[in-house]
Amino acid sequence: MSSKRKVSYYYDPEIGNYYYGHGHPMKPHRVRMAHGLIVRYGLHERMQVLKPVPLSEEIMQSFHTREYIEFLKNVTPENQDRYSKEVRNFSFVNDCPVFERIFEYCQSYTGGSVGGAVRLNHGLSDIVINWAGGLHHAKKSEASGFCYINDIVLAILELLKYHHRVLYIDIDVHHGDGVEEAFLTSDRCLTISFHKHGGDFFPGTGDLDEVGVGNGKYFSVNVPLEDGIDDDSYEDLFKPIMTRVMEQYQPSAIVLQSGADSIAGDKLGVFNLSNRGHAACHKFMASFGVPMLVLGGGGYKIKNVARLWAYETGCLLGCEDQMQEDLPPNEFYEYFAPDYSLHINSIPSMENKNKRENLDKLRTAVLQNLSYIKPVGASFQGKATDALTAQAASGTISRQKHPRSRLVTPADYHLVSRGPEASSTREEQECDDHDFDEDASSQ
Repeated sequence: MSSKRKVSYYYDPEIGNYYYGHGHPMKPHRVRMAHGLIVRYGLHERMQVLKPVPLSEEIMQSFHTREYIEFLKNVTPENQDRYSKEVRNFSFVNDCPVFERIFEYCQSYTGGSVGGAVRLNHGLSDIVINWAGGLHHAKKSEASGFCYINDIVLAILELLKYHHRVLYIDIDVHHGDGVEEAFLTSDRCLTISFHKHGGDFFPGTGDLDEVGVGNGKYFSVNVPLEDGIDDDSYEDLFKPIMTRVMEQYQPSAIVLQSGADSIAGDKLGVFNLSNRGHAACHKFMASFGVPMLVLGGGGYKIKNVARLWAYETGCLLGCEDQMQEDLPPNEFYEYFAPDYSLHINSIPSMENKNKRENLDKLRTAVLQNLSYIKPVGASFQGKATDALTAQAASGTISRQKHPRSRLVTPADYHLVSRGPEASSTREEQECDDHDFDEDASSQ
């Protein structure tokens, strides 16, 4: 991959202060930790760093229902008892709690994804990174799997204003059900998900025979896997399948969801990928030279998430070989005990339950299904109004209706908490659910 590609990176310094609550596995703080490594490795100097525009509720309603957005905008931990019916109907229970400034959080991570799509549409960037995005489970009027607003769907809808065919790739350990469902009947977005499937593993969808319906038949591609898949087995599936997708579908834009819960040792994941094996997907897809939006996703061992996404940022910049193995000093250095190293290795003792003969059959079946798809015909009319102006997405010009995206300044790199009014303190983030102690004792 050429290191001359224009890479932009969205980061909101406030992201680490959003807090799902004590004991919840989803911690936006992990994005701040990843950013700390990105800065200390000097990667920010190789790309344009932007703060996202808070996305308006009107743009959110291009996918989500007005009633759902109104509820999300108005509900708080203090008043949620008054919304008991909506809390139940919109599935704000258990894994999707109401927390302080929840709507601001959704505006931030969706703003980076939609802003990134606008930049790709206008040729301002070749690759855009938004590690805070990638919340792939959210439905049209339902929260699900720690996800409230589906920034991926909103970004794809934005890309489809300029691109005839958009490819969505999901390498999270969980099936990308929310995105697949949104485009289930469409041939203009091909969705492909590599994920654990079987038993009671969440969300329970994504079997091989789930291929889409109507005009979207065969444009939903699922690659269901068993526990313990390693780098070699994953690559033996990913590369030939994605090569066939690129040949058959010929997308002009790609969205890659980079869930870190497929890495070895994740608290909720069951795969056994190293960070190099995971990042190989990014390097392979970038090699096609198609405009690409790269998003985060799952990932619940926060020291691994931070290291992975920092390393993948280096890969997308083409400078990963220049990143030293010993982590540079950073604000969160103690999290990375005991080895303080960049790379995450597979666990040698973990069994790979994906037998070679089964993987061969799976690959053959997926490739057979892909043989039925053809590039979308030439009826594309384009182009609807942008969600944000190109200037707003690039941080150069303000606009009346939407606040502008701005360049992140060196002052933002200090990554400090807001102060007493922040929704959680650093000590709570560190000690919550024994993350700090567990992460220091195991990879």
